[in-house]
Amino acid sequence: MIQQCQGCHIVNDCGPEAPWLIFVHGVSQDHRIFDKQVSAFRDRYRILLIDLPGHGSSSGMLGPYGVAELANHIEECARATGVARAVLWGTHLGATAGLWLACRRTDLFRAQVLEAPPFPGRLLPSVSDLISRVAQQAKKNGLQAARDLWWIEGPWFETIRQAPERCRAATHRQIINEFQGRPWLDSGLVSSSLGDVEAALRKLQTPIVLVNGQYDVPDFVEAAEALTETIPNCSRITVPDGGGFPSWEYPDETNSMVCDVLNAVSAS
Repeated sequence: MIQQCQGCHIVNDCGPEAPWLIFVHGVSQDHRIFDKQVSAFRDRYRILLIDLPGHGSSSGMLGPYGVAELANHIEECARATGVARAVLWGTHLGATAGLWLACRRTDLFRAQVLEAPPFPGRLLPSVSDLISRVAQQAKKNGLQAARDLWWIEGPWFETIRQAPERCRAATHRQIINEFQGRPWLDSGLVSSSLGDVEAALRKLQTPIVLVNGQYDVPDFVEAAEALTETIPNCSRITVPDGGGFPSWEYPDETNSMVCDVLNAVSAS
């Protein structure tokens, strides 16, 4: 029986036997960033969309909001909705939390599609610097000023900003404008200790697919390279012309490339 779980949104057009596909967003976003993926995959998967603590319908949940804590939330949502095994598709911090959960729960995931995940436990200079300035801005000039700084200076939004109509910039910006900023204000994005991350990743047997845009932020590309060297069953997809969020910027192209991977997983 499916229970109520804060932050869970279920789409089920396929009945009780269809496989599960879980979507997990990044900082300042919520489940709506996967609207194009839901449209593309709802005819063959039961879909679980998760709003992470401090975001969307989970805005009121208290932190900390680090990788370990977010991984716990994903696990709880899966348990509450009766998901025994699934493919996970995550982006940025949500992707990292999903990856860390796969290290702890080797039985839960058939595969993972991870868009520009930071390496668990390692800081990304471009992200850490901007989050620090955004937090200061929020406390000094208010949350809307912090949202503006995040959007205007976040290099991961550059492709969306440069092609606002094609990349639905106004819609993405509206999602950010509704972000209540608790992880920024509470300085809660620091995780509890993850232990020996590299050893855990080297043991991971879950098929992992890393997705980056052609023009992704260098910090995220370097993280993908490090993860590829560390995780045994890991492959990469580069979306032509994509930036920091290719699944949002070029959803049809990204969905097609990911679909090929998912079909291969299903056939194996």
